Amino acid sequence: MPRKERKAKLAARAGMLFTRWVFKLIRGSVCLHVVNDQRDRIKRESDRQFIYAILHAHQVAAVALSDPQTGALVSRSRDGDLLVPLLKSCGCVPIRGSSGHGRKGGATALAQLIRHVEQGHPAVIAVDGPKGPRGKVQKGAAMLAQKTGVPILPVVLVPRRRFIFAKAWDRMQIPIPFTLLDCRFGDPIYASDSDDLDQVSLAVETRLASLEQDTDPEEALTASQAVAVQRKPAKVSEAKLKRAA
Repeated sequence: MPRKERKAKLAARAGMLFTRWVFKLIRGSVCLHVVNDQRDRIKRESDRQFIYAILHAHQVAAVALSDPQTGALVSRSRDGDLLVPLLKSCGCVPIRGSSGHGRKGGATALAQLIRHVEQGHPAVIAVDGPKGPRGKVQKGAAMLAQKTGVPILPVVLVPRRRFIFAKAWDRMQIPIPFTLLDCRFGDPIYASDSDDLDQVSLAVETRLASLEQDTDPEEALTASQAVAVQRKPAKVSEAKLKRAA
């Protein structure tokens, strides 16, 4: 193996080990402040697990909440590549794919996640991933709930101290170690065989937006403004119009 290639592989491995160490530090050091947690009631009354529906921006923080053997739908993106070693180190089960209907790898990943939940394990999906728009919920969680009979638990996880990647489409948040993590649950959402998946997804979207507004109003406003700018059609210059004519 050429020396340059060997150095690159060693650097990549060192970077991955460092990332895993940082994320394990975050998971082990943050303190949770939980509101409206109904997980024990759901398991006690129905002997079922649940599907965490989170925002893509809260993926790192969600690892502090997830139990071992939680199946995590992780996008096939650079962000997903970083999350996989963290999830494995915490005992979670990463399943690579997309929460969007018809996207490459999405159907296979969803089938794997269905089997995982049917075996008695919880699941977590970043419902507006893998590419947004931020806050726009895809159908993956609704489909999973409908196929398994397991309720969706919308939840936002807001670190009191954090880094925010302001230029990322999702404004990804990284908790600073030893911070307090505000974890606010919405009431469970069920999806029967007769329910429309678009309506279930809209209910999840509305619930998450309300939870973020209650827990993190400043970031909710900033994120909504960023989405509005992203959706604004680009202006075509007069020079381009003249050339086209």
